[in-house]
Amino acid sequence: MQKIMGEMRAAMERYEMVEPGDRIAVGVSGGKDSLVLLSGLASLRAYYPKPFEVVALTIDPCFGGKQADFSPISALCSSMQVEYRLRRSRLGDIIFEERKEKNPCSLCARMRRGILHNMAKEAGCNKLALGHHFDDAVQTFFMNLFYGGKLSCFSPKTYLSRKDLWMVRPLIFTEEAAIRSAARRHALPVVKSACPADGVTSRQDTALLIANLEHQFPDLRAKVMGAMQRSHLSNW
Repeated sequence: MQKIMGEMRAAMERYEMVEPGDRIAVGVSGGKDSLVLLSGLASLRAYYPKPFEVVALTIDPCFGGKQADFSPISALCSSMQVEYRLRRSRLGDIIFEERKEKNPCSLCARMRRGILHNMAKEAGCNKLALGHHFDDAVQTFFMNLFYGGKLSCFSPKTYLSRKDLWMVRPLIFTEEAAIRSAARRHALPVVKSACPADGVTSRQDTALLIANLEHQFPDLRAKVMGAMQRSHLSNW
């Protein structure tokens, strides 16, 4: 976890993600990425040179009309002295039952993000930290190229003027394998998603393609990340 916290700190400093007095909301889905992000930020509060607060926010899509059990995450937040807010929603019904979306992930992400923005503002936060990591960035680059015909990626730091809210991604220098290992070593309470589309997404197809390409082009992911930074693509 120490290495991950070092990578988080490097990202936070490089892209000026944190300022003194920030109240940072962390979007906690229950997956490994968001839990490692939450744990890392909660620990960094103790010695980061710019003091900040952390609030954990969870949206339950209630897939299949059932509420998920997030009590282990609530207990984790209590142990770390982090305020925890949980909101139940009808996202599952809207996306899969009412609209019957053929490509549900994009709509679900947009709707979740909108709810998170509102929750962050209600909690008095000026920043929202998301769990996107190194591999997410590389995959997003390829997905935007293959599916959208454009060279772009999400930004490490984005300002939402309509909400007066910054979105930051402190895990952008951290590889997924390291996050998975840290979540397992520290026994973080991962809540498995009940989403019907879990395991059959375009992102997972892209991840497999990149893994296969790296057999022929070693360090492909690192080269893509370096290219995005050198060209300042999407504010990288």
